[in-house]
Amino acid sequence: MLRQLHSLPGLIAAILLAALALSGAILSGYPALERLATTIPAHGQISVAALADRVAQHYPNVEQIQRTPSGSIIVYYSQGDRIGADHIDPVSGQGITPYVPSALSRWMKSLHRSLLAGTSGRAVAGMTALALLVLCLSGVALLAKRQGGWRHMARPLPGNFSQRWHAELGRITIFGLLLSALTGMYMSAATFGLMPDGMKSEPDFPTQVTAGPTAPIATLPALLTTDVNDLRELVYPRPGSPEDVYSLRTAQGDGYIDQATGTLLSYQAHDGVRSVYELIYRLHTGEGLWWLGLLLGLCALSVPVMSATGFVMWWQRRRSMPKMINNSGPQSADTIILVGSENNSTWGFAKTLHDALLQIGQRVHTAPMNLLATEYRKAQHLFILTSTYGDGNAPASADQFLVRLDKVADTCRLDFAVLGFGDRQFPKFCQFAKDTQDALVARGWRQLLDLDTINQQSTQEFSRWGEAVGRLFDRELTLRYTPQHPRTYALELISRVDYGAQVGAPTSILRFAAVAPKSITSQFKRLIGYGGLPHFEAGDLVGIVPPGSPVPRFYSLASGSKDGFLEICVRRQPQGLCSQMLHDLQPGEHIDAFIQPNPNFRPASGKSSVILIGAGTGIGPLAGFIRNNKGKYPMYLYWGGRDPDSDFLYEPELEGYLADHRLTQLHAAFSRVKEGTYVQDRVTGDAQQMRELIRSGAQILVCGSRAMAVSITQAINEILTPLGLDVETLKLQGRYREDVF
Repeated sequence: MLRQLHSLPGLIAAILLAALALSGAILSGYPALERLATTIPAHGQISVAALADRVAQHYPNVEQIQRTPSGSIIVYYSQGDRIGADHIDPVSGQGITPYVPSALSRWMKSLHRSLLAGTSGRAVAGMTALALLVLCLSGVALLAKRQGGWRHMARPLPGNFSQRWHAELGRITIFGLLLSALTGMYMSAATFGLMPDGMKSEPDFPTQVTAGPTAPIATLPALLTTDVNDLRELVYPRPGSPEDVYSLRTAQGDGYIDQATGTLLSYQAHDGVRSVYELIYRLHTGEGLWWLGLLLGLCALSVPVMSATGFVMWWQRRRSMPKMINNSGPQSADTIILVGSENNSTWGFAKTLHDALLQIGQRVHTAPMNLLATEYRKAQHLFILTSTYGDGNAPASADQFLVRLDKVADTCRLDFAVLGFGDRQFPKFCQFAKDTQDALVARGWRQLLDLDTINQQSTQEFSRWGEAVGRLFDRELTLRYTPQHPRTYALELISRVDYGAQVGAPTSILRFAAVAPKSITSQFKRLIGYGGLPHFEAGDLVGIVPPGSPVPRFYSLASGSKDGFLEICVRRQPQGLCSQMLHDLQPGEHIDAFIQPNPNFRPASGKSSVILIGAGTGIGPLAGFIRNNKGKYPMYLYWGGRDPDSDFLYEPELEGYLADHRLTQLHAAFSRVKEGTYVQDRVTGDAQQMRELIRSGAQILVCGSRAMAVSITQAINEILTPLGLDVETLKLQGRYREDVF
């Protein structure tokens, strides 16, 4: 429900929001430009009487003096049969430049206030401001849910490029957009009389004036006691009309002044409603608050970007929602598949299972978890595939499942299996899948399989789970689903360094360059510095599809695209199709690969110390982080191998990084030597230093095998006990990140 509340107003009002935001951003610059060109006298320095006297010396036929909210003084005067207007210097009263309202500014104001459509356009603009308010509030609620609660709103954002940009811009600009939406709604409502603006409270026009000659304007008491910074407008009496009066509008109120005595004949102070309206006007336009106007303008520029990224996210969700062929009804199916997904990414896996079960003769019904029926007449098996949202919450298509489960008849108890999808970077990995299983077990439903989990949409793990499902039906069940990946790039191996053959762990550091188009000769390629690589950073993943398998293998990158090459560290696995293919590559040979961003695994920006921990090929991205530590911030590397004479990966580079201070300390552990040690032993041995670094804000990045990562977690938890911290707390703070395999 919350996602629909956020998506629908955005999709419907996207173009209108973009138009209002861009025009508002442009208009926000005018108060700042006007303020730069304006001299603002100190409060109490110049009275309106003094200003009017100085103006009279240069404009004998002055008819009106006006002060804009930004402080500019404009004089309107008669010149023959026409009216002139000049910007003046309040100190001298002398004209500076002719006042000519900008045609662009008028057009932009009309676009912003009424979409160039008059009264009906004003109504639409007001409704668009309401849509912006709904988007802001629902967006904040969604982000809090996604981040695992309000306390974690500032932690690093997960997701793809569009998701991260959308959320990050929203997080930065939320207060500015909320202010613009609320003030815009108020002003729109006031325009149509739905909210008071205090403008109808005006002083009574005087019926009697003092007969006598007109007093010099510099001597009028009412103008002498009015500071020029409080002036809004001074309108002069008609020439030759002793019965006419001065009309004075100020920040505090409005009145009429006798031109013979200079006394206030009538006065109406602004009430609280008028003051509130003027404050809201300034907050919305930035007039009189030029710095706020610029901030709101910058916030407004985010709206078109968020509209575009929001549309991309919506379109990606629609594309990722597959059509289920031969989807039986819930009461006629043998097998039920229920899906819990936030962005529809789980549905592709569900369709693969659906199609595979159809092929072995099952009648299958696949639906969202929120459509759990109160009974299933013929079904015997239930498979639940669900992701987890935020800090262990249910995804959008499953947020009513546990409530509906309480309404299922006690006679309806299917045999079930739950498969969870998630990212091990999050402390509550697959928590909703665990909650679902616990709820089903508590109601007496029988497990077909133990709870299994899929990390980062791993196709290998999904295929392995499919084999277990097939055994339930005494049939071979092949589940091959590959999520849609970005475009591939042709890469040429340009160098390799081999390690580990002597200890039975052949490992190679492979460096690739982009393959230039055939139209670019190698000599010209060197001349123009052809790169051709897509953007990536150390810690991102490169996907490579090996011959004979549609399933890509992912390797952590040890370089960034700015390095001019793509580098990976690969150990040859006995049955590994991809690793064997890569180890057989010779310089000059090509592969096709694609980049998968992994923004959750990289050092956070800032000067805090970074503790890098890895083993084996897990050193790859860690070496990349060190290579790019151009600011030479403190970095500490703990790494484990087998034998320093055989598989000390990156040894020459690490020695160089120590020498130029990109690496602060290196702690290597080797297990196949006399009195061998493991990397967790090195970490534990430096417990005091680790505590001091973490106490001062250090972050930890761990890369390597799952078993190694578990050992490191145990070691770090022991080290942190005296500080009252643990690894889960550091993860919530974005200070403990893993890339494990």
